[in-house]
Amino acid sequence: MRTSTRRKRFALTVETDATLTLHTPAGRSTAEAEQFVRAHRDWLLTKRRERERTRPLSPVKQLADGEVFRYLGRTYRLAVFGEEGAGGGVRLIAGRLVMGPDLAADLQAGRMALIDWYCRAGRNWTGHRLQPWAARMGVTEPELDVRDLGDRWGSYRPPRTGAGTKGLMSLGWPLFQLPMHLIDYVIAHELAHVKVPGHREDFWRLLRIALPEYEERRADLDELGRRLWMGDIR
Repeated sequence: MRTSTRRKRFALTVETDATLTLHTPAGRSTAEAEQFVRAHRDWLLTKRRERERTRPLSPVKQLADGEVFRYLGRTYRLAVFGEEGAGGGVRLIAGRLVMGPDLAADLQAGRMALIDWYCRAGRNWTGHRLQPWAARMGVTEPELDVRDLGDRWGSYRPPRTGAGTKGLMSLGWPLFQLPMHLIDYVIAHELAHVKVPGHREDFWRLLRIALPEYEERRADLDELGRRLWMGDIR
C-alpha cells in the first residue's frame, strides 16, 4: 500500500510480477481501503490473470559447456575451449557457439561477448532480409542497427533533417533467438512505421496487406518472447 497526500482517490495497480499495489489518499481508513478492494475484486482477478499470462519467464544462463542458446529458432550448445589468454569473442563453429575459457570465467565479459555475437549475427541476417521486405511494402529501406532495446523488439526513427533520406530501424538482439517468421513480423512492423507513425488503423491495414497473418504472428511473439534469454548470467 502506498499513501500520498497529493492523491484524492483510491487506485489499484497490478505490477509486472502480478503483485498488487493499493494507492491511498492520506487520512483514509483501513475499512475504506478494504471496501474499495472488495468492490474491484473482479477487475483485480482479470488483471492478475493477464499479468500471469504475460509475465516474463526469461531463463538465467551459465557460461559452461553444454549450456543451450537459441539462434533463429534453432538450438546451439555452448562449447568452452581454447588456450588461456588467447582472447577473441564468440564464434559459431560446426553447430556450436564457441567461447574461450577466459571469457567463460569472467561472467560480465562473457555475457557481453554473447550479446555482441547476437548483434553481429542478427545484423548480418537482417541485412539480407530488409531490402525484399522494404520493396514488398513500398517503403525506403532504412539504415539498420541491432542493439539492446530493453523490453522492446524494435523501433523506427524517421530521417533527421539534413541527414539524408533514410530513417533508422533498430532491432533488439534477443529477437534473433526466435524463429525466422517471427523476426520477419517485427521487421514488417517497423517498416510499416516508415509510412505510418503510431498504431492507427491505417498502420494495421498496411501491415495486413504485407503480412495477412500478422495477428497470429504477433500472438506467437507475445508467447515465445517472454521465454527468451534476456542476458541474465549466473
